Amino acid sequence: MKLFLMTLMAASLMSCSSPQQGGATVKTISATEYKAHHEKIDNQEVMLVDVRTPAEFEAGHLEKTQHADFLSGEFEKEMQNWDKGKTYYLYCASGNRSGKAAKLMEETGFKNVYNIGGYQDLKSAGLPVKE
Repeated sequence: MKLFLMTLMAASLMSCSSPQQGGATVKTISATEYKAHHEKIDNQEVMLVDVRTPAEFEAGHLEKTQHADFLSGEFEKEMQNWDKGKTYYLYCASGNRSGKAAKLMEETGFKNVYNIGGYQDLKSAGLPVKE
C-alpha cells in the first residue's frame, strides 16, 4: 500500500511538472460555440485559419479564412510572422490537424488559440462558406 501511495504521488507530481510556455492554453470549442464568435472575424485582432491541403481548401472553406497547409510545412513558416497577441481559430477536416497546429502555436508562445474542429461540422452549423 505504501508503495502504491508513493507511486501515485510521484505520478501526480510529474503530471504537474511541465510548465505551460507563455501561459497559453489551446481550447477546443464546437462548431456551434464557434458560430457565436464568428462575427468577430472582421476584427483585426482575430484570425480564422484553415490548415487543410490546397485541394481541400479549394473544394470549400469558411469565408474570411486564411489558408496555411499544416502538412506541407507552410503553416509553421507562416505562423512565424503572425501576431502572438491575436486570437486564432483553426480548423481542418476533422479537428486532428488543427489540434496539432494549435498545440504548435501554444508551444511557441501564442496566447489565444482555439481548435474549432472540422469543416463539415462548421458548414453544418450554418457558418458562411465559399465553395
